[in-house]
Formats: sequence, C-alpha cells, structure tokens
Amino acid sequence: MTSTSRPFGTVLTAMVTPMHEGGALDLASAQALARFLVARGSDGLVLSGTTGEAPTTHAPEKVDLLQAVREAVGPDVTILTGAGSNDTAHAVRMAEQGEEAGADGILALTPYYSKPSQAGVVAHFRAILGATGLPAMLYDIPGRTALAISDESMDELAAHPRVVAVKDATGDVAQAKARIERTGLAWYSGDDALTLEFLRAGGVGVVSVSSHVVSAELAAMIAAHDAGDDAEADRIHESLLPVHEAVFTGPGATNAKSAVHWLGAIPSRAMRLPLLPNTPAEHEALISRLTAAGIHP
Repeated sequence: MTSTSRPFGTVLTAMVTPMHEGGALDLASAQALARFLVARGSDGLVLSGTTGEAPTTHAPEKVDLLQAVREAVGPDVTILTGAGSNDTAHAVRMAEQGEEAGADGILALTPYYSKPSQAGVVAHFRAILGATGLPAMLYDIPGRTALAISDESMDELAAHPRVVAVKDATGDVAQAKARIERTGLAWYSGDDALTLEFLRAGGVGVVSVSSHVVSAELAAMIAAHDAGDDAEADRIHESLLPVHEAVFTGPGATNAKSAVHWLGAIPSRAMRLPLLPNTPAEHEALISRLTAAGIHP
C-alpha cells in the first residue's frame, strides 16, 4: 500500500499500449506487460498517457485497457489514467470514464497547443478535478504543451483537496524544490535522468519511461537515497544514464515499445500514426545501446 507521502507509489511506469499489426489494441499483451512491469519493480502504472499513445486511442479503448490491466494486476497496484486534452470537456470525460473503469487516480495534463491564460489553465484543471472523487497528479510538461503552470497557478491548485501530487517534466529542479516547500505536494520526476536530483530536492518518486527496462534499478536508487546512502544512489544513477539516453534517442514511446518487445514482454512493435515503429536499423541500434548499458533479456 502507498503512504500519504507517496500517494501513488514510488516507481510508476508510463506504460506503452501494445497493439496488433494493423493497430488494434492487444489487451492480452497489455495484461502480460503490466504483470511483467510489476514483477520487475514498478509499483504503479500510468495508462493512456503520451507514452501509451493516448492521443490516438479512443474512449472505449481507454476503458477496455484500464479494465484489462486492473484485472491483470489486482487491486494493490496503483493505476493512474491520463486526462490529457486541450478540450476541457473531453478531458473531463476521460477522467469520469477512468474512475468508472477502476483507476486509483487521474494524471491531469496542462492543456496543450491552445495556450490559454493561466486563469484558463486553473479552470481547466478545476473542471477535471471536479469530475471525479479521485486524487489527481498534475502534469507540468511545457516542452510538449508549450505552456507551463505558473507559480501562482500551482499554489492555487495545490489548495484543492484532490490535488495530491505533481509530475514535473519542466527540467527545473530549483523551481521544484521551492514549490515542494511551498505546497507540500508529493513531487514525482517526469524526467528519468533527473530523478535523483528531484529526490534530493524533496521529490518522492518518478513517472518513468525507462522503467520499462530498469524498474528494479530505479527502485533501488530511490531506496538508497531514502536510506541516506548517497554513494550507492549516485552509483546507480550513473549506471542508468546510458539507458535513459538510449530510450530517449527518438520518441520514448517508440523506443520503450521496441525495448519490451526485445525483452519478450510483448509480441509486436506496432504503433499508430503519426508514430512509426523503429526501423530494423533503429531497433538494432537501440538494443545495442541497451546491451552495452547492461540490459539483457
């Protein structure tokens, strides 16, 4: 079970969505992948995020995926479901359907592309928060949305009773430290390579893509940090940097799907446009880099 200081766990994998050749969801493989990730050290899963190709999956598919994964992992593994859209009404429906399908929490994304005012950002989040009784993690990733959550908006939203955590993909550790101290929210790194820095700034865990292949190692790094073993935390961090670099050389969703296919966790690397599976050369280059970093099937 999670603690109040880690409301959603410690290592949450932003899970890829397995697909059949042709693009149909492969729910049996999603169940197998979810069990694989939990067995290797993930104590939470994020479904229907960007890494899960949420922009190209539809409402019934998101519900089917969540229900299938919940059936596979049982009640004790935390599942967050994404509510990411620049159409607030659409994001609200995703949150509502996620709650009905058995999610433990909502990953609420800043509205992308439209570039609303900060008042609009707050109103967008408030609409999502008011749609369910679930706790929420706010997702701040200006590199994708072209819009950051301001200090004032973050402070206002932190006072909402259902906001319990933040996934921070801003790359700004100093800002995170100040916000953690001001708001008291549980802070999760949204950038694998900065996880240790975020922990040292007061963070509690990571929402990770690299954890498709290194969940146990990330968990061990966090445990070393918690135990005050800075040398061991540094050692693990340094050992993981080549893995992070490999996974994020190109689209993380594409490379994560390639990696778990290589590990035998899913049978296909199929994706939906506009994302394409890695070419054979790209796949081999990724596997070569992962192997050099000590990852093996």
